[in-house]
Amino acid sequence: MAVLVGPPGSGKSTVGRLLAERLGADFADADTEIEAVARRSILDIFTSDGEPVFRELEERVIAAGLDSHRGVFALGGGAVLSAATRALLAPHTVAFLNVGMAVGVQRTGLSAARPLLAGVNPRATFKALLDARLPLYREVATIEVATDDRRPAEVVEVIMAELKLTQEEANR
Repeated sequence: MAVLVGPPGSGKSTVGRLLAERLGADFADADTEIEAVARRSILDIFTSDGEPVFRELEERVIAAGLDSHRGVFALGGGAVLSAATRALLAPHTVAFLNVGMAVGVQRTGLSAARPLLAGVNPRATFKALLDARLPLYREVATIEVATDDRRPAEVVEVIMAELKLTQEEANR
């Protein structure tokens, strides 16, 4: 299994689908699975129940997905905030899709569908989010790919090359 992590706008879902296609594997998106389990949108969960309830549900869904899914699994941007999730990621190949603030803000369009980016100063919120999570993304990553100046297909090529190197090292 390959797991994708990164901030909003890094391309986890788009790259994940393309990577799964290249690998001939299934693709799963933790946010989509959370919405299916909850039978409502992430925005609704955040609005009605708050972030702690969402994070607890996210942790459970990711644990189940890591246990059962065998393809490419894209996690939500805040999944790495959970120490339990970070521990569960340890045996997996984890690609951190890194995006800078300017490009991340441009790609997300400061969407209201992204509850943590809504508010008075979304750019400052995005910067604070990046500052807080960057060490956590790097902690879990076995592969780091800068996505700012790359199209999704180019990001997939970098990941494929890294996966091949990782496999070759494992075979030595």
